[in-house]
Amino acid sequence: MDFVAALKEKAKKAGKTIVLCEGEDKRVVEAAAKIVKEGIAKIILIGTKEECSRIAPGVDLSGVTLVDPASSDRTDAYAELLYKAREGKINKKTGAPEYADVASAKSYILKDRTMFGALMLKAGDADGFVSGACHSTANTLRPGLQVIKTAPGIKTVSSSFIMVAPEGGNKYIPEGVALFADCAINIEPTAEELSDIAIAAADTAQKIAGISPKVALLSFSTKGSGNDDKYLKSVPKVQEAVKIAREKAPDLELDGEFQFDAAVAPEVSAIKAPDSKVAGHANVFVFPNINAGNIGYKIAQRMGGWMAIGPVCQGFAKPLNDLSRGCNVDDIVATVAVTALQA
Repeated sequence: MDFVAALKEKAKKAGKTIVLCEGEDKRVVEAAAKIVKEGIAKIILIGTKEECSRIAPGVDLSGVTLVDPASSDRTDAYAELLYKAREGKINKKTGAPEYADVASAKSYILKDRTMFGALMLKAGDADGFVSGACHSTANTLRPGLQVIKTAPGIKTVSSSFIMVAPEGGNKYIPEGVALFADCAINIEPTAEELSDIAIAAADTAQKIAGISPKVALLSFSTKGSGNDDKYLKSVPKVQEAVKIAREKAPDLELDGEFQFDAAVAPEVSAIKAPDSKVAGHANVFVFPNINAGNIGYKIAQRMGGWMAIGPVCQGFAKPLNDLSRGCNVDDIVATVAVTALQA
């Protein structure tokens, strides 16, 4: 919790404006009020006063800017922006253009608050975007991919969770903070994509989490102890990812492939990977696919008591983050703080 408090203090100094897209969700409304009250960020909440009062009666939204797409004086400008961003794109299901004209783009954003929020970010009317409390990751990230797009030189949009140890700490993570990646976006990343995820996660660890990254690429194998050539070839994929990442970022402390115990526990790494400088000391963990990553972070969260902040998106041209639909108010507040720091 000391880490979260420090995160909030840094966000306060940043003075950024974050758009929350889900005024129809009680948790989001409560988080918006809390963020503004604590001065963590300025908040634009997409929704109406009547709607928020109905789902979260008694919540004081003083200082929160409420925006209703149906009455906003910026809706026409956002519709124009969307039409130009997607002009010439074809709907794969219908074979017709996604938007025939500006009017059809406007009709869409009046129904899709997530896209409205992304356009607000694109236009520079907000510094960061947070959604996903009641929308799937796909619905949250699609507007980002369509209108915000990736940062220059970035090929892979990915995510990481900042994992904060429960009270009492953890003997294997003395700083009390670790990163898990990618647990939310890339389903079965290639070796090239895994290398991008590892480098991006290390950057997030250093700039947002404030830790010196030691990156472990994970597997069910440690340094060739397992071989699955007949099946998914996942061990060779992770080994290749390590090689590529080292070529891209030669100064980064990175190694693999490791089983999780070899990556985090010195007594295990001494046996399984005695020559590695990362093994037994890792604090950034890169999972081989989304199955492993998503399961891993939820086990740590629900059974281990770790706080999971994120997913923190990496690679977008502007800060855009997705919430877990199982999030609570504190998770939303922490994610907004992270987004403010990214901005």
